[in-house]
Amino acid sequence: MDWQTPEDTVPSTIITEADRRFMIGKPSATGAWREGDPVGDRRFVNVGALQLERGGQLPSVRIAYESWGTLNADRSNAVLVLHALTGDSHVVGLPGPGHPTAGWWSGNIGPGKAIDTDEWFVVAPNMLGGCQGSTGPASHSLLGREWAADFPFITIRDQVAAQVAFSAAIGVERWAVVIGGSMGGMQALEWAVGYPELLDRVAVLAAPPTSQADQIALNFVQIEAVRMDPTFADGDYYDAADGEGPHRGLALARRMALLNYRSPHELNDRFERSWQSGLSPLGGGGRYAVESYLDFHGNKFSRRFDANSYITLVEAMNSHDIGRDRGGITAALQRITAKTLVLGIDSDRLFPVDGQLLIAKHVPGNIDGTRATVISSDFGHDGFLIEDAAVGAHLARLLAA
Repeated sequence: MDWQTPEDTVPSTIITEADRRFMIGKPSATGAWREGDPVGDRRFVNVGALQLERGGQLPSVRIAYESWGTLNADRSNAVLVLHALTGDSHVVGLPGPGHPTAGWWSGNIGPGKAIDTDEWFVVAPNMLGGCQGSTGPASHSLLGREWAADFPFITIRDQVAAQVAFSAAIGVERWAVVIGGSMGGMQALEWAVGYPELLDRVAVLAAPPTSQADQIALNFVQIEAVRMDPTFADGDYYDAADGEGPHRGLALARRMALLNYRSPHELNDRFERSWQSGLSPLGGGGRYAVESYLDFHGNKFSRRFDANSYITLVEAMNSHDIGRDRGGITAALQRITAKTLVLGIDSDRLFPVDGQLLIAKHVPGNIDGTRATVISSDFGHDGFLIEDAAVGAHLARLLAA
């Protein structure tokens, strides 16, 4: 299905009438994976209770994950891949029952690719608070109903603590490399600072050392878009009929986010001032092509994600500050003992390269000395998902280090 292709991993394209027909029909109240849905390629591990950084606990945490390749006899070839805000554990593979989207990094993981699964055992968990099988707001609490808005506030550090418990549960005592991009890059950095004894290498892709005011402001308006949808019902919408959940607010939040994931150059070059149809947008009832692009992808997103989970994860992103309670950013980064790749994208307006430059300057094991690797891309922040050849070449350097 065309609508199941993740727009994050391909250049922006004009929306066709065939694309629009895939959106016919009312969306469910939530796009979360629910008990009883097809499992697909997921597996599940229960890691028990989790104490949370800001107090309280989750009494029971389950992590959904997928893996590729084989763990070797001395368990030295394990690679942990951490996804971005709206990603999941389906890193490689086709869409199908249980998986609404195709794998988001198939260009870099597989036999003969940068992360060669004939050599490496690759594991990708769905992050805590997510909505594709790991414990999150759409999961049932001990009360026998969805957590909904009662799901506790979690931080990046809580998500990594859950990943550490997950690692022990699947028998990986030390990761050969931890790789993450965007929000996953925040988690990878937290792994390297908080658990240096548990990994040999780390790749931090298109991620900052801390979420700053500009990013928090962008996140704030997205959260408000979801909460202002009258069908959000303070987060208690899971029993709503199809079409009566908070899909409008969630779609609007996604459209806002897309404007920061892509670069102005790409949007201007691809869409210019073109019209979506023969109807003029100059008072004739028509639309610009870029408006249809944002509309389509916002609507598509609401069919595969959960509104409460979106809020939970965006607030976790806001919590990101590698220097919190560690004496500041510089002192925290100097704790890292892993060989490190720090990669930025020159057109990234969500997490500009000054953040990656700061990380690279202070990490003792940076494979490029005090410099960050900066790739050139027309695709903005999403370049780490799209520029397979460039990103893969640098991942290969790290794996060989």
